[in-house]
Amino acid sequence: MASYPLPVHTSMPLATASRLIDEVLAVRVKEGVNPLAVAVLDSGGNLVAFKREDGCGALRYDIAFGKAWAALGMGIPTRVLRDRMAEKRPTFLNALAAASDGRFIPVPSGVLIMGKDGQAIGAVGISGDTSDKDEYCAIAGAKAMGLATEPAEINPDWRTAGV
Repeated sequence: MASYPLPVHTSMPLATASRLIDEVLAVRVKEGVNPLAVAVLDSGGNLVAFKREDGCGALRYDIAFGKAWAALGMGIPTRVLRDRMAEKRPTFLNALAAASDGRFIPVPSGVLIMGKDGQAIGAVGISGDTSDKDEYCAIAGAKAMGLATEPAEINPDWRTAGV
C-alpha cells in the first residue's frame, strides 16, 4: 500500500532556484548593475522562487515573471524571440501577449535553464536594469553554478546594448 501523498517530480528544485537567485544577485553587485527582481520558474511555468532587491519598482516582479514565462511558453530564450520576431512578426508577438493575458514579455533576460539531457528544466527572468544587463546577470549566475543556459553565450555588447 502506498504512503500518501506520493512525491511529485519537480524539474527545478527550490534549493537550485534559491541558489540561482543568489548567484544572479552576486553578479549584479560585482558588475554594478541596478537592483534586480529575479524570478525562477520550473518547466511547467510555476514560480519556484523570487527575490526583489530594495530599490526595485513594484512592476519588476511582473516583468521578471513574464520574461521567464515567455521563454518557457515558446521554448525560446527571449533575446532570440526579440531578434527573430520584433521586426518581422510584430503582430504575432502582440498576439502572444494577448493570448497569455499580458504575461508574455519578449525582451532579453528570459533565459532557459537546461538539464543534462538537453531539455529545459526551467527559466529565470530578471528585471531592474536594461534587458541586456539583466540577461548578463542571468547567464553569468547560472554558469557560476555549472548550469547550462539558452542562450548559451552572453551578448558581448551587454554593457552598452539598450542604453
